[in-house]
Amino acid sequence: MIYVFDTNVFSQLFRSYYPDIFSSLWRLFNQLVVDERITSTREARRELEDYGDQELQSWLKTIKELFPTPTAAEAQFVAEIFTVAHFQQNIEEKKLLKGGKNADPFVIARAKVLGATVVTLERERPNSAKIPNICKHFGVACVSLEEFMRRENWSF
Repeated sequence: MIYVFDTNVFSQLFRSYYPDIFSSLWRLFNQLVVDERITSTREARRELEDYGDQELQSWLKTIKELFPTPTAAEAQFVAEIFTVAHFQQNIEEKKLLKGGKNADPFVIARAKVLGATVVTLERERPNSAKIPNICKHFGVACVSLEEFMRRENWSF
């Protein structure tokens, strides 16, 4: 199974699972990256570049292949997401609040194109344009960080 990580998951990992303390988690994580089972998108990297965490910034410089440029198929699916007025309105509002950066539709599109599962900290909410809501609408699998760890049989 391939997983497409949302920006907030990387942030949570670096905030709560310090690489020097949770070394076994990071070994497992890095192996999934090497095995090309964890991926993300360039837009998530752009959001992460705004985070102040120095360790995260150093890590981003060493792992560029994890954040590829969206493919034509992914861009086409992003356009399909925007055809749903409710999703477009909420995503545009979020984009404006974040200074023009919004990885959400690109994360979802990458998962759709790859037949992968999105990993996010967002929760589905009624009448919302959160990642789980959009994934559900388009039939894209979506799980939490905890569920990802369970699926991979991680325990520490």
